[in-house]
Amino acid sequence: MKTVSKTLALIALASSSAAFAATDFDTLDVDGNGVVSKSEAAVDAKIMSQFKTLDVNGDGVLTEAEFSEAE
Repeated sequence: MKTVSKTLALIALASSSAAFAATDFDTLDVDGNGVVSKSEAAVDAKIMSQFKTLDVNGDGVLTEAEFSEAE
């Protein structure tokens, strides 16, 4: 059920016009777990294009500190 809720939240976020301009960490962290996953970052093309570089420790998610390095 938790996965369904996350999926629905991501769909709702992606369908809003503001999602494509999202550059705020808290906006992208849909599930509020303190990190931005690739699926959460997917709504922002700019962040997705930098994701691998920003993910300094290679754990597959962006912390707020890693996210703050986005150009």
